[in-house]
Amino acid sequence: MNRTLAVLLLLTATLLGGCASSSPELRPYTADETRELALEALNRRGLSFEEYHAKKAELLGSSQKNVGFDDQGQMSAEQVVQQPGRSS
Repeated sequence: MNRTLAVLLLLTATLLGGCASSSPELRPYTADETRELALEALNRRGLSFEEYHAKKAELLGSSQKNVGFDDQGQMSAEQVVQQPGRSS
């Protein structure tokens, strides 16, 4: 009885020791992965339209904030905007 218990205890300790020592290598997220995770989290927050776009502009940076607009907030005539459901 004591021998069976000792063998069982030894096998359990070996199994648990092996599981604990083989952890996968962790790598840091790239900047694109970090930004994508932040955008996914932002989508799940349920913010109002204005709050969502303000936070999204913060995440994407100021270069993405005014894409397609000039400094006065008017749409550029040179940029083609394809709207869903409408053919050009």
